[in-house]
Amino acid sequence: MKYKRILLKLSGGALGGDNNENFSKEKLEAITDQILAAKKNGIEVAVLVGGGNIFRGRTAEDWNIERVEADNMGMMATIINSLMIRGALVCKAQEDVRVMTSLSIPQVAEPYIRLKAKRHLDKGRIVIFGGGLGQPFVTTDYPSVQRAIEIGADIVLMAKSGTNGVYTSDPRKDSNAKRYRNISYDDVIANNLQVADQSAFVLARDYNMPLYIFDFDEKDAISKICNNVEIGTYIGKDCKTELY
Repeated sequence: MKYKRILLKLSGGALGGDNNENFSKEKLEAITDQILAAKKNGIEVAVLVGGGNIFRGRTAEDWNIERVEADNMGMMATIINSLMIRGALVCKAQEDVRVMTSLSIPQVAEPYIRLKAKRHLDKGRIVIFGGGLGQPFVTTDYPSVQRAIEIGADIVLMAKSGTNGVYTSDPRKDSNAKRYRNISYDDVIANNLQVADQSAFVLARDYNMPLYIFDFDEKDAISKICNNVEIGTYIGKDCKTELY
């Protein structure tokens, strides 16, 4: 097994339905199946999810809602999504799943404490992080890298829907776009490749936390990546930038 402990970064949109529904039973089934399959293979799994299926920044802009208020609502949305994933996991398998939040909501989740989160993972529990960092002006890309560093994860798996890696340009607009097999942090930043927040890449580079961008719709994607099957784009410090 190439990776023993992972942090899976999901967008809120990965949970949403096709008709502007906040949640899709089919997508939740696919997400939980992959997490449980990875767990069965001995992989220690932490999850951090966005909140875009419930509340998006452009909604706040349309209503002229102040950015801080909007981000507070977004953080609450990530907690709702975390609880939904826990509920979906627990109803399918006898797993111990803990939700830990950066905002204090002790009635529904544990407060995030780094050493306790590591202890949960050491004991084989699945840990879901909600609330981002608990501060405005930060998307969930950055805390996914930060939490991965804090818990000693081997890699951040950034799940995307509809794209299977990092491309030289937007493949929806450029038919000549090529997909990277590997790419260095510096090349991602220098080329301003918009697959995640630049701040997340800078943090990953500074603390040598590798990232893997992949299409979550591929069957058994997490287990494949952890078994060194190339299905997306690896981003690291010392890797040679190359295309497929």
